[in-house]
Amino acid sequence: MEELVARVTQATGLDATTAQTAIGHILAFLQKEGPATEVNQLIAAMPGSEAAIAQAGAGEGGGGLMGMLGGMMGGGVMALGQKLMSAGVPMNQMQPLGRELFAYGREKAGEDVMGPIVGSIPGLSQFV
Repeated sequence: MEELVARVTQATGLDATTAQTAIGHILAFLQKEGPATEVNQLIAAMPGSEAAIAQAGAGEGGGGLMGMLGGMMGGGVMALGQKLMSAGVPMNQMQPLGRELFAYGREKAGEDVMGPIVGSIPGLSQFV
């Protein structure tokens, strides 16, 4: 996970803590919205990803204005964007963050795992 966090911080300018939290949010989102088989293969190929998911989930208040906004938007990529903004990721850094995370995923798990994940979640392809 340290390698991925370092790559994300270099690509986005985010600090390591924010980068790791953002990675955890994205992976948790993929667990919820993506095809289970491929997402599980991705998580297995990325050491430390389960801890990042757990850490990101522990930091959620589950409510407040951002939670309400995410709920009104119906979830999906828009709700993920709200979570990332509340974690300190500026809007203009979401695409570089997604691109770096998915490039790393392709290196570790392969395109046969990443392709179905990206293809199954509406709106995700614009961020990767």
